[in-house]
Amino acid sequence: MSPTTSFRHIIRIAETDIPGNLGLVWGLAKVKGIGYNTAVAICRKLGLNPNMPIGYLSDDEITQIEEVVKNPKKFGLPLWILNRRSDVETGEDLHLVSSELIYYARRDIEREVKIRSWRGVRHSLGYKVRGQKTHTTGRVGPVVGVQKKKAAQPQQQQQK
Repeated sequence: MSPTTSFRHIIRIAETDIPGNLGLVWGLAKVKGIGYNTAVAICRKLGLNPNMPIGYLSDDEITQIEEVVKNPKKFGLPLWILNRRSDVETGEDLHLVSSELIYYARRDIEREVKIRSWRGVRHSLGYKVRGQKTHTTGRVGPVVGVQKKKAAQPQQQQQK
């Protein structure tokens, strides 16, 4: 953070608007596909203070961060940080962020539905996929409850 750098209220990194008053690590974690640990690794790799407000970053620092986000393997981040190791189609280790993460996840679900795997069948029926119980939770639609019958009044009182 240089003294000539002015504060910016909104920073745009990886197609995401980030409020400038957030700390650098928490601001980076706002980007879809970058978690807290990945953000800390990026800060350490670039030698940035993880607690400084993200609004004080210079343009050069922002471009460095975007380069690391686009290709973390090139900058020596460990492979376990990547969120798509051994891609199904290419076999490469990738790190996806923002809209491409959403696109790849949707494509994975469509592939499983198409091959009619167990997970694909569960997705297509709208059920839980990862083994959760469905008896009481995950219900959608109108509430279906037990209706109480009208209390039958004693016949003796009616005859009087």
